[in-house]
Amino acid sequence: MDAKNEWDYSIEKGPSTWVTKFPMAAGSRQSPVNIETSRAESDHEALSSKPLRWKYPATASRTLVNPGYCWRVDVDGEGTFLSGGPLMDDVYKLEQYHCHWGCSDSRGSEHTVDGQAFAGELHLVHWNTSKYETFAEAAKAPDGLAVLGVFLKVGKTHEEMDKIARLLPFVSHKDEEIDITETIDPGKLLPDDNGYWTYLGSLTTPPCNESVTWILFKKYIEVSHRQLNIFRNLRKFPRGEECPCHENHGAVINNFRPTMPLGNRVLRECGSF
Repeated sequence: MDAKNEWDYSIEKGPSTWVTKFPMAAGSRQSPVNIETSRAESDHEALSSKPLRWKYPATASRTLVNPGYCWRVDVDGEGTFLSGGPLMDDVYKLEQYHCHWGCSDSRGSEHTVDGQAFAGELHLVHWNTSKYETFAEAAKAPDGLAVLGVFLKVGKTHEEMDKIARLLPFVSHKDEEIDITETIDPGKLLPDDNGYWTYLGSLTTPPCNESVTWILFKKYIEVSHRQLNIFRNLRKFPRGEECPCHENHGAVINNFRPTMPLGNRVLRECGSF
């Protein structure tokens, strides 16, 4: 069976069961975590000596996909770039970006800050092109992936996010996709302050590879309640199939993994809050 059909966020196949099919989910470097701000080690000098830098051509976003558990934008990584900060001199390329959200505006983020959840969390997934030949190879290496995490808070309409929201009705069911013809600039989905927390963690979905350097922006971006409701209208079953109405009427909601123990990992911070 395709791995993506072996797990979801339901009671039967949700996060508490993942470890039975994906042993890495029981590792000591799992994500997400609760960011305890009092525990964060201030590392401004070390991290700022090589500031975090990125570049995303506005034409990078190519295809919007509904994989059945979120929305995802697949990109043309050529010309994209992420380096500096905890990544040092290694150059990472953008592979895709996707989002997590809840059933209400009070929860939906994967990471929490001092126990507080946000309405959603955007992830920009990059891979280390300095050391690895492919995304698949990088995803198995301890320093293979870097994910920029952006918290979503309910507020005003986000113009760049609205370009995605307007396309989502065309991919309302699992496995549907649509080519992106209007440019969507991933850089415009990032906050205007570069302060961040960073730690070593994992993918938050199976197989939960412990290959991610997490970089979580301290400042959130605002999206509207209407935009989040459009996210919640996605369906986790293919068009034409019977709705698995026993849970959430087949809607893609609460697609976030609960926080995992930070353990003895170091949480570092750089920049303002």
